[in-house]
Amino acid sequence: MDLLNELLSNRVLAAGICGWASAQVIKAILYTILHREFSLERLFGDGGMPSGHSATVSAMAMMSLLHYGVGSFEFAISAMLAIIVMHDAMGVRLETGKQAEVINELTTLIEEIVDDFNNEETWEKKFQKVFSEDKLKEYVGHTPLQVAAGGALGLLIGWLMH
Repeated sequence: MDLLNELLSNRVLAAGICGWASAQVIKAILYTILHREFSLERLFGDGGMPSGHSATVSAMAMMSLLHYGVGSFEFAISAMLAIIVMHDAMGVRLETGKQAEVINELTTLIEEIVDDFNNEETWEKKFQKVFSEDKLKEYVGHTPLQVAAGGALGLLIGWLMH
């Protein structure tokens, strides 16, 4: 029971969860407004505006700063984690999303070419196996603006919760 009480009273953890949840709800609302359709994937998925990852780690860093102080190891760990996560979201994950988009376009093009050779059964068998997989997920990274918006949201959530 003590473990559960400690977990529920952990202000840094609570700030991180609230930062993530806020970003995901905002992301789903923005997507619904822009595309005129609701997407459950936008509520729980990666990528998009604002960055849920950035909001999470920024809220934790802000709460650690305000609760434990600038000289604490809690703030040091959460600040470095925030820097790494936000940098990664704009770097490797953004490039992965761009590559997925290009690969998906190539897959579609090749499938169209294969359809043109539909009379030849060997073409269809060869390419059916290669392209039977689902399309790659393209929403995996963030632009600098999405990361900045998530970071600002997280800082605000951490400050408000303190």
